[in-house]
Amino acid sequence: MTRRGVSVYPSANAEAGLILAHGAGAGQKSAFMVAAARALAARGIVTGTFDFPYMAEGRKVPDKAAVLEEAWRDAIAEAAARPSAFAGLPLFIGGKSMGGRIASQAAAERPLPIAGLVFLGYPLHPPGKPDQRRDAHLPSIQLPMLFVQGGRDAFGTADEIRALLPRLPAATQLYEVESGDHSFKVPARVGTPSVVMDGIFDAVATFIQSAARS
Repeated sequence: MTRRGVSVYPSANAEAGLILAHGAGAGQKSAFMVAAARALAARGIVTGTFDFPYMAEGRKVPDKAAVLEEAWRDAIAEAAARPSAFAGLPLFIGGKSMGGRIASQAAAERPLPIAGLVFLGYPLHPPGKPDQRRDAHLPSIQLPMLFVQGGRDAFGTADEIRALLPRLPAATQLYEVESGDHSFKVPARVGTPSVVMDGIFDAVATFIQSAARS
C-alpha cells in the first residue's frame, strides 16, 4: 500500500479523500492510525496516512514546525499525483493531536487544494498550561472544520473548543466525546472503546461527505 511514504486505504464508491497525520509519539502504523484509516475507508472515504520525517527516520523528537508543514504539503502533492486513489475527489486533511495542528498551520500559512480539515483531539494548549494557546491561526482558515474533542482532554476540553466556535467559520463543527481524554478513552459507564470509536468515525465520515457535497 505504500508509495513514497503515503499509505492509501482505498474505498469503494468513495465520495471524498482524507489524508491523516499521526500525533507526536506514534507513527502512521500505530494501532489508532490504522484503525482510523480502515474505518473511514469502510465509510466511503479514501484515506491516506504518512510519517513525518522524524518518525520515518526513527527519531523521537518532532521536527521543527516548518519541516512538519512542508511534509504536509508534500503529502498533499503526492495525493494529487495518484489518480487511481484520489483523482476527482474533494480532499480533506487532518490528524491526531499534533498531526491535526500542523495541518491547520499549513492551511493557514498558504492556500491548499483542500475542502476542509478534521482534528482528532486538537492540542489547544499543553496540559496544565491553558494560557499557552495554539489557536491564533485558526480564524484565518476559511474552510469547514471538524473538531473531535474529549470532554476531559488535558490538551483542551470540548468546552474550550466550543468557546472558539464563534471565531471560526460557520461550517465549523464540534463532536464531543463524553468524558473522553486525549486518546478518547472514556469511563466504562459511558461506553465500550468500540462504540466510542464507531461514533467518532461515523461523525468524521458524515462531516466529510456533507462538506464534499456542499
